[in-house]
Amino acid sequence: MSNLCRFKFKNPAHLLSMDFGRQAGIIEWGLRLFLGCTFIFASWHKIVSPDQFATILYGYAVFPHQFINVIAIVMPFVELVCGITLVTGLLKRSGLLLINAMLVGFIFLISFNLIRGHEFDCGCFSLGDSKGTWSSVWLLVRDLAMLGAGVYLFRLFGRFEKK
Repeated sequence: MSNLCRFKFKNPAHLLSMDFGRQAGIIEWGLRLFLGCTFIFASWHKIVSPDQFATILYGYAVFPHQFINVIAIVMPFVELVCGITLVTGLLKRSGLLLINAMLVGFIFLISFNLIRGHEFDCGCFSLGDSKGTWSSVWLLVRDLAMLGAGVYLFRLFGRFEKK
């Protein structure tokens, strides 16, 4: 076993004895990295292929047809910038507010289409077809978990900024 592994796991009780500020800092960093990288990764294929993303948006059967192309072009860049703000820590609260708003919108769209029994491709991470009820339920659970992490971070950011 290398010295690095022995150093890392030499005293696992050390994490429990850390003060709240340090634990919160580690949790904040991990969640920021997770959410930021998720949104950066999710935006990439949409930026590269806005025409395919517009087709996916059309498949939701919710958006007015005249706005689909604008949404398909603007939304991926909003996702990218918000992800970058979380990863870099610059304007992280503003970026997180937009990410949480997008997640609420995604949850609404997925729930609405599940309730009406409409099959759709979410277009989240690939432009392939990932249709089906169980994949849609999984998308809903995943987005709810990410929204929970986003709300936790938003409250955490507010707590640290007041001090």
